[in-house]
Amino acid sequence: MNALPNRSETIASLNDAFRARFGTFPEPPEQDSPRGHIVFTSGIAGLGIPKATEICHKVVRFKEFSADNDPYGERDFGAIEDPDAGTVFWKIDCYDYSLERGSEDPADPSITHRVLTIMLAREY
Repeated sequence: MNALPNRSETIASLNDAFRARFGTFPEPPEQDSPRGHIVFTSGIAGLGIPKATEICHKVVRFKEFSADNDPYGERDFGAIEDPDAGTVFWKIDCYDYSLERGSEDPADPSITHRVLTIMLAREY
């Protein structure tokens, strides 16, 4: 008998699907695909489009989650190293569709808009 996923597992799965979506850029996204957008900080944008794209692909492929960087098991944060940019942080935040407040239920993609922010660690 399969156990139902807990809330953190559901959120983690949605966050993974959201990140993966930016590796393929489907148009339009699948109906049940998590909705959202990416924000690059000025530091990432200042690296130029080719480097920002390379970093974005590293974020999409990120799988090195641990208790240190993912204490709640939601796979919403990571840090990567880039030879040109140094340490890069990424974070997924979950909002309501008006982007005015946090989502009432990040496990429900029908009411959640995800925002993936990618930034240089030194900008934090």
